[in-house]
Order: sequence, then structure tokens, then C-alpha cells
Amino acid sequence: MSKLPPLAAVRAFEAAARLENFSRAADELGMTQAAVSYQIRQLEERLGRALFVRAKGRVRLSDTGRRLLPAISTAFATMNDAFAALSSDDADILTISAAITFGGTWLSARIGRFQLRHPDIAVRLLMSNELVDFDATNVDVAIRTGGGDWPGLRSDFLFGSHVTPICSPAFRDANAIVAPTDLLRAPRLAPNDPWWAGWFAAAGIGTPPPPSRRGIELDSQLQEAIAAQGGFGVALMTPLFWRAELDSGRLVRPFETLYCPGTANFLVHPEGRVGVRKIERFREWLHEELAMDRDLVPAPLWQAMD
Repeated sequence: MSKLPPLAAVRAFEAAARLENFSRAADELGMTQAAVSYQIRQLEERLGRALFVRAKGRVRLSDTGRRLLPAISTAFATMNDAFAALSSDDADILTISAAITFGGTWLSARIGRFQLRHPDIAVRLLMSNELVDFDATNVDVAIRTGGGDWPGLRSDFLFGSHVTPICSPAFRDANAIVAPTDLLRAPRLAPNDPWWAGWFAAAGIGTPPPPSRRGIELDSQLQEAIAAQGGFGVALMTPLFWRAELDSGRLVRPFETLYCPGTANFLVHPEGRVGVRKIERFREWLHEELAMDRDLVPAPLWQAMD
């Protein structure tokens, strides 16, 4: 047998306790003051304890009432959030959080096609390198880089992380870049980035000597691409994100060698929202779009990590 008292009585107590006034609680709940008082009396009789101290027409919480109020208020807040989430699931706005590089390049260039396919779903794209807190924001899905193991989240593998040196054709020619060793003397953007050592190793070069200068440190490949196109250096960039620039010749990749750091890109969202229409439609569309670029990335990078 359930030990829970009637919900109406609990709701009346929570409002009256929070407001410390039966009349104001009645107004909030759309009840009469007599009805609120009756519900609380019923609850007190069931518990065998007073929840309020009544004196001279005023009420204040008893010790028992003070003990109950925080837990009950939290329970009602949780229920309210659950019903609000259901309403959000049916809302016509899909909020996406993506890292600055992925969101500002590959995704921004294609997201219009998703909206055209699903005109009833508006899209809000947020770009930040900070990890999103799904509990504290209205973000529906995020595209995150890492190992794919995030408790409470459904992680849908997209593709493996990978970079290769990319520069302008004028920079390549001016610095006579024809072999990987030529990059040891050419100006490199973020030359102290440990991924450079990883790329040199993948290219068959042992531990490279320290760079001769500190170089330019930038926050994202978006900034590095601007610097690279301006001829200020060669950067480690992801060719998948720069297909248009590579196809047009504005940027070039001198070598086919890729460095793969062992992380991957994932579409993530809370496990409790599996099956939400707008999320599932975006997930399907994202995989279809990525499939169009499979020729730009080696097959192993399209395979889920173990």
C-alpha cells in the first residue's frame, strides 16, 4: 500500500508553506481558503503531526513542516521540469551546440538544407568550444569531440578526428615545400602544438627539433584558415572542413599524411530524449550529409571507435 498522501493535499501544503499564507495559497491554486485549510487538515490527520502552528489568525510552519517543505518543493520542481521537457520536445525549434570550427565551417555551409527538408523545424546554432550543460540550457543536441563515453548522454559516432598541414599555394611555393622535412623550417601556425609532433611521426620523421619561434596561437581552425590564406604560415587543419577551399585551390594540402589523435566527433544528447522527432530527424540528416564527403577522409575514420 502506498504511503503517499493525496497529491491535492500535498500541493496545498507546498503552496501554503512556501507562501506562509493560506489565502495567498488559495489564490495561486484557484481554490478557496477553506478548501486549502481542509486539505492541510486532512494531511495533518494522516501524518498524525501538525504542519503549521496557528495563532491569532496567522500560520507558520511547525518543525515537521519545515522538514517536509524542501523535499516536497524539489519534487514539484522536478515534475514541472519533466512536463516542460515534454512540451520542449514538441517545440518547433532545434537548438544545436557545436565547436567553433565544425559549426562555423562544415555545419554552417549545410544546415540550410536541413531546414529546407524540415520547414516546420527552426534551427538555432550555437558555436562554442565549451562543453554544453544540457541540464542548465535549452540545447537539444551537441557535436562534441572526445572518446564518446559521457554518462547520461547518447553518443552517436560521426567520424574520427584528423588533421594535416594546409597552407596557401603561394606559401607552399615560396617556402619550397615538397617534402615533409621542409615543414621543419617553414613558418608554422601554433608550432608548439603537440599535434605537430604527432604529424611528423606519422610522416616518418622522428622527434622534430623545437621551433625557432613561438609562432601564432589561434583559437580555432577558422582563424587559422584566414591566417593560412593570407600566407602567414602552414596550419594543422581538418580537410573535411575545408573542402570548398581545397577544391577551389585557395588552400592546398602538400601531403596526404594525416595525424589521427585517437578522438572522434559525436552527436550527443541526453539519453532520456531518444526518439524525440526533431533530434532524430537531425541525426538522420547529419549522417546523410557526412556520407557525401566520404571520399575526402580515409575509410577507417568513418568507423566507430572501439
